[in-house]
Amino acid sequence: MRGSLAERILATVRDVEDFPQPGVTFKDITPVLADGELLAEAVQAHADPYRGRVDLVAGLEARGFIFGAAVAMELGVGFLPVRKAGKLPGPTVGVDYALEYGSARVEVHAQDLPDGARVLVVDDVLATGGTAAAGCRLIELCGGSVVAVEVLTEIAALDGRTLLEGYAVRSLATV
Repeated sequence: MRGSLAERILATVRDVEDFPQPGVTFKDITPVLADGELLAEAVQAHADPYRGRVDLVAGLEARGFIFGAAVAMELGVGFLPVRKAGKLPGPTVGVDYALEYGSARVEVHAQDLPDGARVLVVDDVLATGGTAAAGCRLIELCGGSVVAVEVLTEIAALDGRTLLEGYAVRSLATV
């Protein structure tokens, strides 16, 4: 399949209706992960604008770990997992937030985030923006500086960018 990167991503992402609860359409990125060429192209596209501009890549749980770790490797920088509450051992710093189907909390090990670190936040899908906004607040709370937010796909109708005002946000594909 040829076409732009955005077209190929959108043609590959699968919609799963009523998951994780009725009324929610889940954007399943696993078919993108299964396509080695498309995955490599997406990782490179995420990384290219930030070469030499970031110290860490923060991946948002859970699928943001996949892209975030790969982008960090491509950039030659460290990776910071932003985890759901209770998943990290030892002392953590956390932020609570609302999402489209409930509420949640994300946490990091603050000691893994050097003061003043320039951080690229990466996730798979930007929906309502709650998770990404919480991740950005958490990084700043721990003394880091958010350079930008990168996502594979964005659901424009959910207007997630509203919660991310003041941050540079880029998606490789928008639906």
